[in-house]
Amino acid sequence: MSKILITRSPYGTIEGHTIYKYALKNDYGIEIHLIEYGGIITKIITPDKHGIKTDIVNGFNSLEEYLEDHPYFGAIIGRYGNRICNGRFTLDGKEYKVPINNGAHSLHGGSTGFDRKIWKGSILENQQGVSLNYISQDMEEGYPGNLTVTVEYSLTDKNELVIDYNASTDKPTVVNLTNHSYFNLKGEANGDILDHELNLFADRITAVDNTCIPTGKLMDVRNTPFDFLTCHKIGERIDDHSNQQLIFGNGYDHNFVFIDQSSSLKRVATVSEQTTGRRLDVYTTEPAVQFYTTNTIDGSLKGKSGKVYFKRCAFCLETQHFPDSPNHPSFPVTRLNPGKEYRSQTKYRFGTLSK
Repeated sequence: MSKILITRSPYGTIEGHTIYKYALKNDYGIEIHLIEYGGIITKIITPDKHGIKTDIVNGFNSLEEYLEDHPYFGAIIGRYGNRICNGRFTLDGKEYKVPINNGAHSLHGGSTGFDRKIWKGSILENQQGVSLNYISQDMEEGYPGNLTVTVEYSLTDKNELVIDYNASTDKPTVVNLTNHSYFNLKGEANGDILDHELNLFADRITAVDNTCIPTGKLMDVRNTPFDFLTCHKIGERIDDHSNQQLIFGNGYDHNFVFIDQSSSLKRVATVSEQTTGRRLDVYTTEPAVQFYTTNTIDGSLKGKSGKVYFKRCAFCLETQHFPDSPNHPSFPVTRLNPGKEYRSQTKYRFGTLSK
């Protein structure tokens, strides 16, 4: 395996605490930049079919901008990714209340989730990536148990960004970790993503109500705008107003359930863009992915290139367990008990289309 070049440099300070940036680069010109604040991936630089290297994720140029409100650009999401209905769930007969920050519901861990925490970074012994560590205290954001979390970002000579999640607890709790990178294969802030072509190996979605909370039913995607079992452009059916689920999400903002429900690593999605020839393949051990097409970004944020971010300027593929699983016994279990280990892996493989 080729050695990855890793550099570490100060990125800014929070209340006198230095936040470091790590930059990972392989021999093929792939670069991954991340910071200890929120475990945020600030840049992913990849070459197109002509070898021209471009940053393909949304984000900012400074720590100060990341400290302001933004839609989780590039961050680690937890303790529970996605939504929890009415900010409530029950474990062993006891009800827990977590912050409501998305209408009547809790989203992405609450008011100050893992995306707003300072993670302790270190370079992995194998020199292939970076380990980020955080201890979430018992009842932080309302979640029980002291949760010890490690997230490792590695870069391979196969042009893969590998994200390994690991967690343990001293009390029963719920855990659902993911990364919230916003991709545009044409380049950051370089137009919309409606012409990107998507193949998603999911045959169902978790149906939602008009607040995007799962109803408990799984909807077959066949003969609907959610069918990406064969390749379709993202924008081809995104505004099909005859489909109630699309109306509820204002486009795609849904949990897609993979055909393969095993915990083995499997390819679950491929996205490509013809003008640049860039291709992104996603592999995961998770049972589902939240496919989101930045339907609510309104042009009020300006990104790294100085251009504003607007509706449908990027897409997210957030590998995960199901939203609101603690309130749906039929959904895959997100409970973590003492003595057990939470493990999850996701790979983003970057490449170009074959000629």
